[in-house]
Amino acid sequence: MLVHLHVKNLALIAEAEVSFGPGLNILTGETGAGKSILLGSMQLILGSKISRSMIRDPETYALVELLFEVENEKALKELRAMDIEPEDGQVLLSRKITGGRSVSKINGETCTVSQMKAAASCLLDIHGQHEHQSLLYRDRQLEILDAFAQDTVRPLAEKTAESFRALRESRKALSSLTMDQEQRAREMAFLEYEIQEIEQADLKPGEDEELEKRYRKLSNSRRMMETLSRVRALTGYEQGASEQTGEAVHEMAKILQFDEDLQDCHELLVQADALLSDFGRELSSYMDDLVFDEETYYETEKRLDLINGLKSRFGQSIPDILAYRDRQAEKYALLADLEKHLAQAQRKAQEAKDVYDKAACALSAERKKAASELEKQVIRSCKDLNFLDVRFSIRFDEKNESADGTDDVEYEISTNPGEEIRPLGEIVSGGELSRIMLALKTILADRDQIDTLIFDEIDTGISGRTAQKVSEKMAQIARHRQVICITHLPQIAAMADQHYEIEKHGDEVNGTETQIHLLDAEESVRELARLLGGASITPAVLQNAREMRAMALEQKG
Repeated sequence: MLVHLHVKNLALIAEAEVSFGPGLNILTGETGAGKSILLGSMQLILGSKISRSMIRDPETYALVELLFEVENEKALKELRAMDIEPEDGQVLLSRKITGGRSVSKINGETCTVSQMKAAASCLLDIHGQHEHQSLLYRDRQLEILDAFAQDTVRPLAEKTAESFRALRESRKALSSLTMDQEQRAREMAFLEYEIQEIEQADLKPGEDEELEKRYRKLSNSRRMMETLSRVRALTGYEQGASEQTGEAVHEMAKILQFDEDLQDCHELLVQADALLSDFGRELSSYMDDLVFDEETYYETEKRLDLINGLKSRFGQSIPDILAYRDRQAEKYALLADLEKHLAQAQRKAQEAKDVYDKAACALSAERKKAASELEKQVIRSCKDLNFLDVRFSIRFDEKNESADGTDDVEYEISTNPGEEIRPLGEIVSGGELSRIMLALKTILADRDQIDTLIFDEIDTGISGRTAQKVSEKMAQIARHRQVICITHLPQIAAMADQHYEIEKHGDEVNGTETQIHLLDAEESVRELARLLGGASITPAVLQNAREMRAMALEQKG
């Protein structure tokens, strides 16, 4: 369960910390006090976006931290599958927002937003103030049904999605082979032209590199000859360094007898003389071979132009060009024997269609089986929420093949005696829709075994006896898991195991700030009186609040 929330520098909240307990945690406060900001901070952990304007002025960052105690075996298993190991049974999720970027961490280790969202989804489920409107969308209705029966539906849904991908690929392959004779002839002629062009070039791997080397040498041969002539003159040719070094060796030999320490210098000079002689011979041999051949230059340039032209069209290297030729040859062979390949592609597409139909049929059958059970549970849960005479059914229609099968479902309901059962969006009010979503959330939470449920003003559009029924339902859910609920109804607030007040304070010096604190028994009664009586809290309203609180405690046992 969620044991601690820390929010800093977010909108009206300078800094707020609150510890939640088990059971039903109720948050109340005046309109505009910042209740939605508190819920929004939790939604940040689930990956929702935030604008720079939400960071409290003049601060440069906002921070949200949620600390969970994890005892649920299913949640532990899912977290460990993500390589998240609770420390002393706790998991800390944090997100820091600075400017246009954010940093997410799990137990102090940096992670992606998607990893954070996946981890948080194992630990809590948030029902926002307007989320019940999503019930009007048929794809969301199918998603809820699949979530209800996830243990049996998920493997079939994955198989259906996989078979749909295979079907789509087989149809794509078949479509590529479907053409008239004129189109086929044009395609074959084009392929044949490209194949022959490459083959006539008679390319050899590495040939382009050798040609470029030769072309570089030939195109710079005159400059090379001029430079090498100067080098030869400087190193021995025509009374250059070589002859002078030889004379130096001869002269030094005359004085070796006078000091043996000169022997090392003499040997180095002999080596230098030998190196210059060897260099002179090698250089002369190279210069004799360095002859500019205009015909060779022209042929080399022409061959390079041909290869570079092929590179610009078919690949960046000779191996790429040859690989392209091989691919085109395969296409040509396929078109040359099109009837055979077309028949094979048609057979594969039909086989893929049969596999998909079988998978989609099995998925649909399991969904219909689950729908029957979901209908019963929704009716039972709706009756708990003061739908006295309710009928609910899930209608199945068939849609075109898709990755999630061929089922198009629509939730239908009748909430009054004698009223015809019709699609959800045609007959229910906002208050009814929020109660139906509460019923579904309760059912799904039981299936998912999520420890913490968060409801933001689920009581919108209800009052009186219906509000009492919703409060009883909340208390019932809170017996088995933690519930955190933002409400404005005293009937729901009276059921609190822990009651928190959200207040807004402000002055010209410090600005406006939202704070949250836990109420004791007497403070909770006064807050209930405010919800009952508004600004004027009379002794009669206080007494009414005490009686409401006492009745709630008695109801909870």
